[in-house]
Amino acid sequence: MIYQLRKIIMKITLAIFNKAVRFCGILLRKMLYYAGCRLEIFRQYPPRSLALLQTASLEQSDPVSIAIVTPSLNQGRFIKRTILSVLSQKYPNLQYAVQDGGSTDGTVAILEQYNDQLSHWESRKDGGQANAINRGFSVVSGDVMAYLNSDDILLDGALNYVAAYFKKHPHVDVLYGHRIIIDEEDREIGRWILPRHDDMTIQWSDYIPQETMFWRRRIWEAVGGGLDEMFQFAMDWDLILRFIEAGAVFRRVPAFLAAFRHHAEQKTIAAEDIGIREITMIRKRIHGREIDGRLIELAVLPYKFRHVVYVWIYRIRDAIRQITN
Repeated sequence: MIYQLRKIIMKITLAIFNKAVRFCGILLRKMLYYAGCRLEIFRQYPPRSLALLQTASLEQSDPVSIAIVTPSLNQGRFIKRTILSVLSQKYPNLQYAVQDGGSTDGTVAILEQYNDQLSHWESRKDGGQANAINRGFSVVSGDVMAYLNSDDILLDGALNYVAAYFKKHPHVDVLYGHRIIIDEEDREIGRWILPRHDDMTIQWSDYIPQETMFWRRRIWEAVGGGLDEMFQFAMDWDLILRFIEAGAVFRRVPAFLAAFRHHAEQKTIAAEDIGIREITMIRKRIHGREIDGRLIELAVLPYKFRHVVYVWIYRIRDAIRQITN
């Protein structure tokens, strides 16, 4: 009788504890949100004009070589904007390839318009996005590398900024910047202001905006020279973690380098189930076991607090700039 009573008391105590933990978690998330935490949120405010220019100087005498690949499949609605965002950089030492997976929506006609300006393009069936990116990198060369999806865009001056930064910081292997989010009409709908890079946080959750990330060829070759084609969704996080395991030096630069397009047809939304499975698999590989969501939230909490601090620093600086201009 006493044993059964103990079991009942333990069950009740555990249930109360779990509810208290859930309540605290919900409360903390709400507090972070109202304090300014906008990580993982895409539509943050009504659409507004995207008018953000980068200012960066570059010594044109010996510009670092940059290779960019755009994987594509039936993104004719957006790919012209993506291509123009790269070509309009007018970067003097760029190789730019578009690897299309056999689109049937008019993409090929758009690519033909830029035949003389692209280093390489082709349209044929591939084994998925990672395979397309690997194919693209096999035909272009550059000391600095990046891939830009066919619905995202580079911001003005991004390549000059990246080249200048890598030239000034030869020990840095990977850099990325803050994220701007745009809608179907190139209107801004959100921003992620990121704190300084933290290897430990990234092993729990990927807060690196892929469209802003550039890396040196030396670190690419050090991890095998390719994306893991097993992944359909999380190939960028897998690559980042392999960079970390190889000892790469990361920097989050204080700049907006590219814009991520949020729209109803994008892969990020359409492949949620696949993405969850891949992310779960990566976490299990890194941590050696299945990870409870509450543990993940706890692990990334310091990063989110730092994010809120950076958001307010950015807002204050932005307000001062508007007053003084």
